[in-house]
Amino acid sequence: MQTESMIARNIRVTDEMARYDAACKRLLSEKIILAWIMKSCVEEYRDCDVNDIANRYIEGTPQVSEEPVGPDEAGALVHAAGAEDASLYEGTVYYDIRFHAIAPSTGEPIRLILNVEAQNDFYPGYPLIKRALYYCSRLISSQYGTEFTRGHYEKIRKVYSIWICMNPPQNRKNSITRYRIAEENVTGDVKERKADYDLLTAVLIGLSEPETSPQADVLKLLNVLLSSETRAEEKCRVLETEFEISMTQQLESEVSLMCNLSKGVEERGIQKGIEQGIKKGIEQGIEQGIEQGIEQGIEQGIEQGIERGKIYGAIEAYRSISLPEAEILRHLCERFQLTEPQAREYLRQEK
Repeated sequence: MQTESMIARNIRVTDEMARYDAACKRLLSEKIILAWIMKSCVEEYRDCDVNDIANRYIEGTPQVSEEPVGPDEAGALVHAAGAEDASLYEGTVYYDIRFHAIAPSTGEPIRLILNVEAQNDFYPGYPLIKRALYYCSRLISSQYGTEFTRGHYEKIRKVYSIWICMNPPQNRKNSITRYRIAEENVTGDVKERKADYDLLTAVLIGLSEPETSPQADVLKLLNVLLSSETRAEEKCRVLETEFEISMTQQLESEVSLMCNLSKGVEERGIQKGIEQGIKKGIEQGIEQGIEQGIEQGIEQGIEQGIERGKIYGAIEAYRSISLPEAEILRHLCERFQLTEPQAREYLRQEK
């Protein structure tokens, strides 16, 4: 029965993490939130009012985890927005958020995708920028059969892939970096029309703690919105007072849901980790007590083992929800009354 209980708890934790991830994407797909991101990251909109971007330039309803990334290697034509173009031979990977927007200067549509990636390691076995550029390339190639056919390459639309990185390295915190194609004359003095080669841009946004953010900036907006520490009421207050975002019932409920799910994931994860950690700690405590050779030593060893187990469990849980090491340190010090060197030692042991 204990095994079944652990399995059931693991399933609930996994389910809540998936629900949290989905709630996060839905919140970011709100047009007014996307408008703030576009104003800061997409040069075509830098001089536009955010309300104009949200109400005039974003077309339709943004897709959330609907459109596959991978191509069909069998060579089938790409279908219209919302249809599948996944490979028949690979696991399907979906764009987190994908939508079309109108360029205010030309009135022509820009194909724009926004991806949200929360992970502890900024380099998860590969540079994120390469994946972002791959997504841009897929957005270009998938236009064949929808935006243009045969040799009409002049109809290719510009694309963006914007990545919001929750736990970047120190040198990436509170940063926005763009990567795009530029013209360079190695010999001669040639000038091509920029619109004919400036067709894809990848953007990496590095977040940090809300209190370190610039004032009334998209970084502050995202840092507050995606913070696991800021309460729902405070998030709503910042959105309304500092960014003049009207808190509709839907937006407010999404903010509240994400905060509640974040708390639920954390608490269930901690409970799961504590149970596993206590078992490990008791075993260590009994061994320590036996070495002391007295009954009192065994009891003391078990008590110490249980306490260590709780700490190990908490570390595992915090890491499972992608909290940065600095945040984990702070939580350990507050929750278990540890000094910073003691907390660091526990982190080192639980690598």
